[in-house]
Amino acid sequence: MVEDTAPDRRVLRTKRVIRDAFTELMEEKGFDGITVKDLTEKADINRGTFYIHYRDKYDLLEQSQSEIIMEIESLAAAGFLSATQGDWERFKKGEAFPLPFVQKLFQYLQENASFMRVVLGPKGDPSFQKRLKEVIRNRAEPILTTFGGDMLVPVHYLTAYVSSAHLGVIQSWLDNGMDLPPEEMADILAKLTLLGPGHVAGITRKRETQA
Repeated sequence: MVEDTAPDRRVLRTKRVIRDAFTELMEEKGFDGITVKDLTEKADINRGTFYIHYRDKYDLLEQSQSEIIMEIESLAAAGFLSATQGDWERFKKGEAFPLPFVQKLFQYLQENASFMRVVLGPKGDPSFQKRLKEVIRNRAEPILTTFGGDMLVPVHYLTAYVSSAHLGVIQSWLDNGMDLPPEEMADILAKLTLLGPGHVAGITRKRETQA
């Protein structure tokens, strides 16, 4: 059993070393300024090892981003399943706040913080932001339409707002050095999403009190 899994661990370790080097180089000089030679020197590997795993730096970027997207998709799908199995009802009663899968999302982002910070930053890939927002948007819609009531705005505008807001919170958290733990960020995101910025800021709460 150990012999069967050892090569996989070596591959994963090598790819992680390459991605870490890639992350550092993107932060230093941006994607356009990186060469395969830069990557192999930074990762301390030979060119042959690099080409075993990737065709070029574009393939490295695509594979790295796709791995992130797939994992977030998986977390979101598991979150929807847990909501349908009762988490949503417990959440509404205050028994599961924040939703567990949102906390897992922030834990995953924390584990991949260096790459996420760079790829979502000014020297990153704008297309990745678009892909990530699309994932959030597509996963938010069934939750909002399944568990929501009468929509006050068209659903495509609601999901556009939610996806942009989620991404903005994630970027701010990464830029601030992950100053708050994942469980607290999950709580913040849940309040912003489900109560709204007006309620969180006290605007609507003040109006309710005055009424």
